[in-house]
Amino acid sequence: MKDHIVRTHRSAERFPREEHLAWRIAEVAADSVAVVPEVEEMIVNRLIDNAAVAAAALVRRPVANARAQAIAHPYRPGATVFGVDDRYSPEWAAWANGVAVRELDFHDTFLAAEYSHPGDNIPSVLAVAQHAGRSGRDLIRGLATGYEIQVDLVRSICLHEHKIDHVAHLGPSAAAGIGTLLGLDTDTIYQAIGQALHTTTATRQSRKGEISSWKAYAPAFAGKMAVEAVDRALRGEGAPSPIWEGEDGVIAWLLGGPEQEYSVPLPGPGEPKRGILDTYTKEHSAEYQSQAPIDLARRLRERIGDLDQIASIVLHTSHHTHVVIGTGSNDPQKFDPTASRETLDHSVMYIFAVALQDGVWHHERSYAPERARRPDTVELWNKISTTEDPEWTRRYHSTDPNEKAFGARAEVTLHSGEVIVDELAVADAHPLGARPFARAQYVAKFRTLAEGVIESAEQDRFLEVVQRAGELPAGELSELTFTVSDEVLARAPESPKGLFR
Repeated sequence: MKDHIVRTHRSAERFPREEHLAWRIAEVAADSVAVVPEVEEMIVNRLIDNAAVAAAALVRRPVANARAQAIAHPYRPGATVFGVDDRYSPEWAAWANGVAVRELDFHDTFLAAEYSHPGDNIPSVLAVAQHAGRSGRDLIRGLATGYEIQVDLVRSICLHEHKIDHVAHLGPSAAAGIGTLLGLDTDTIYQAIGQALHTTTATRQSRKGEISSWKAYAPAFAGKMAVEAVDRALRGEGAPSPIWEGEDGVIAWLLGGPEQEYSVPLPGPGEPKRGILDTYTKEHSAEYQSQAPIDLARRLRERIGDLDQIASIVLHTSHHTHVVIGTGSNDPQKFDPTASRETLDHSVMYIFAVALQDGVWHHERSYAPERARRPDTVELWNKISTTEDPEWTRRYHSTDPNEKAFGARAEVTLHSGEVIVDELAVADAHPLGARPFARAQYVAKFRTLAEGVIESAEQDRFLEVVQRAGELPAGELSELTFTVSDEVLARAPESPKGLFR
C-alpha cells in the first residue's frame, strides 16, 4: 500500500491531474491485477449475505416502494430485481436492490475513521454486470475494487465529524468498481468518480434525531448515482476537478478545510486488492456498534438474574458509539417507545435492554411496536446510559486488527449496591470473536432469513449458483438473484402511485 497525501490546492497552484486523489483511485480501478482466492471467497460470502438480508426485508414498505419504482423501468438487456422475474434498467435495479440490502441494517460493515457498509457496493456493480453481459470473473474483479476503495477512504477520511453522511465514500467506490468491471480506462473512471462524489455528498441528518426510511435509501441513491456517472463519463462528459482537492472542493468546504491534510492508502501497481478481508458482517439486525453489546447483554443475563434488581447500567464505550447510538447523541428519540425502527436501531440503550430481557435479537420481533412499548422494557431502557472511555476510543481507532475493538464495558449497579461488571471487545461473529462467520454461517444466515420468503428449491438454486459466481460465463449473471411467489409479494403494502406507473 502507498500513502497519498491529500489536501486543498489553490486554483492558481500547479496540481497535475495525475496527482488528484480521484486519478489515483482510477489508476487502482484500471489495474487488471488478479483477485486472490481468499478475497474471492469473501466476495461470494457477501453476495450470499446481501441476498439473505434482502429476502428478510422484501415485503417491508420502503423496499416495496423502491421495487415499484424500479419495475416501472423495464429494459433489455437490463438487470434483475430481488423477488421478481424480469429485467429492468440497471440504475433502477441498483436502486431497488440497494434499498432491500440496506433496509434492515443487517449486512457487512467496516469502521475506522469513518463508518461504512461496503456491501452497499454490490447492488450497483452487479446490476451493471448483468446489463453489460459481463462474466463472473469480471464481477469479482469489480467488487474487489469497490470494497478496496471504500475501505481505503474509510480508513483515512472522516466524514461524520463534519456532519457529512458516510455514503460520500460509497459513490466513488461504486463508480470505481463499475470501472474495473467494464475494463474502462483511467480517464473515464476518473471522471465517473468525480461525478459520483459530487452528487452523493449530503449531511448526516439522515442518521440523526427521528431517523426515517431514507437511512436505507441513501446508499441505494449513491449506487444509482454511480451507475449514472459511469454512463455519462462513457459519453465523454466530465466532472468537477479536482473534486476533493479543489479550492472550492470537498475538503475545503465540506470536510477539514483548506489547511487539512489526509493520508489515503491505496494499492500500488500490481498489488492485490484485499480490503474486503478487513470487513465483517452482522449476526444481529442492528447498528454494528451494538453487535458486541447485544452479545454482552446475553452473557450478563445469567449473572444478573432478576432484572428488577437493576438500579442503573452504564456502558463505557468508544466516542463513536457514545455519540452515534448512545446518550452522547443527545437525541431524546433514542428513548421514545413510539420511535421508528430506524431510530431504535440506533439506540444502544434500547437494544441492550431488549437483549437483556429476551436473551436473543430478532430482526422483526425485537423492533415490534408492542415490544418497544412494554412497560418493563421502557423502565429498564431508561436506566441505561453510555459514557466515553478513552481506552475504548483508542481501541476503536487502532490499526492493529488484534487490538481494534467495537465493544463496551457494562457496569450494572443493583439496588443492593452490588456492581456487576463485564466487557466484550468484539461481537461473537467477528473474525476474532467467539463464533466467527465463515461460509457455513453465511449460508445458515441465508437459510434462516429466506425461510417463508423464498421457496426451498429456489434457495437451493441460488446457493448453488452463487458459490461458483467467479466461474459464471458472460451473460449468466442474471442467475445471481432470487424470485418469490406472487403470494409473498402480496404481503407487502401496496405502493401508492408516484410519478412513474
